[in-house]
Amino acid sequence: MTVGTNLHQTLANLQSAAADMQSFALETQDQNAKKMYTDMNKQLEQMNQQLAGRVNYVEKQEPNYQMKQQAQQPQQK
Repeated sequence: MTVGTNLHQTLANLQSAAADMQSFALETQDQNAKKMYTDMNKQLEQMNQQLAGRVNYVEKQEPNYQMKQQAQQPQQK
């Protein structure tokens, strides 16, 4: 795997983990667990934004690392 592929795969994994935390928060009735999942989702979203910025930077600096599309930074809620 290339650096670009690894970065994109990691970005996708972060997005998936954040979505899982959001789902867990919606599914639980336990308020402590809901807060924990929501907090974890926020942390993962921040990591996702930071990594997406890094992916875009790397792809601009090293065009051979570019995938078909540049990493999209998630929209703020």
